[in-house]
Amino acid sequence: MRHFYFDIVFTTIALAIAAWWGFSHGGVSAMLSALFITLILAVMEISLSFDNAVVNASVLKTWDKFWKMIFLTVGILIAVFGMRLVFPIVIVAVTADMGMMDVINMALNNPKEYSAKLMEHHAEIAAFGGMFLLLVFLNFIFDEKEVMWFEWLERKLARFGKVDAMSVFVALVLLMTALYWVEDAKKSVVLTAGVFGILIYLATNVLSSLLEGASDDDESTPDVIEGKEVAGAIAKGGIAGFLYLEVLDASFSFDGVIGAFAITNDVIIIMLGLAIGAMFVRSMTIFLVEKGTLDEFVYLEHGAHYAIGALAVIMLLATVHIEVPEIVTGLIGIAFIVWAVINSISYRKREAALAKH
Repeated sequence: MRHFYFDIVFTTIALAIAAWWGFSHGGVSAMLSALFITLILAVMEISLSFDNAVVNASVLKTWDKFWKMIFLTVGILIAVFGMRLVFPIVIVAVTADMGMMDVINMALNNPKEYSAKLMEHHAEIAAFGGMFLLLVFLNFIFDEKEVMWFEWLERKLARFGKVDAMSVFVALVLLMTALYWVEDAKKSVVLTAGVFGILIYLATNVLSSLLEGASDDDESTPDVIEGKEVAGAIAKGGIAGFLYLEVLDASFSFDGVIGAFAITNDVIIIMLGLAIGAMFVRSMTIFLVEKGTLDEFVYLEHGAHYAIGALAVIMLLATVHIEVPEIVTGLIGIAFIVWAVINSISYRKREAALAKH
């Protein structure tokens, strides 16, 4: 419980602000509505991002205390205010050729217009986030793993991982296939956004490899983290690992921000709800690391990556205006996680029975 003390305090403060904001804009009924929507958004963010917490934990478990603290402090500020508040404003400002203050004023005083302008660029946002998450999934699924969940499938796919750049090839094929159904006016921006998603993923790995090469004389650190090859610099922490996790969080947050506008146009309520969710996700990450949950539930990381793969596909569908409700997206992720936990318990029982014999 100690891992979530600060989250509970933060949630109390955030709900108090939401209550004040609602009351000042419409009395008691608006206050109750604001509180309810804030809680709904927080639960939605947690359900959509639990798989993110699992993947974060798989990377974070080898970091030292300093970088864990950076992740929980600076990382929180970037996640809450940067990705869930500032970044959507920047998108609207750049694409609509408006000043930042003008966009902020529009978001506060004309939220419907702000929402409409942000939704105009849903396709390219989804393409960027979808490609990044797809590569996270593909690099996991193509990698050799000591423990396999769907052995009949993962063993065959691991063979493809021996081919150079196979994950990038598959990602590009899927992106080009999706482009066939994208409207002509959007093709170029969706393609550019998707390619940038791929480039950002590759850039984090290039940076980590360079940093690893610069610290070859340091203590050795495993280059494989539970089935997903990442460079030693990411495994150790440092700026490369921090950037990797922040971009991963950004890819999740894009979908959450867009989905939030389907519930409310109030930017303040959206920020408060998603901020509460983001805080709990960060704490869940540390909880999973310190409790050794990934070692105890051997298929949990597998389930998280399959959920990420499903989210990547859903985001690609969004580029061609096939919208999957947020509740369905969240339930798919939860289903994979629960399935993985149940199978992990069965695996542990089988191993214990074999050990007795």
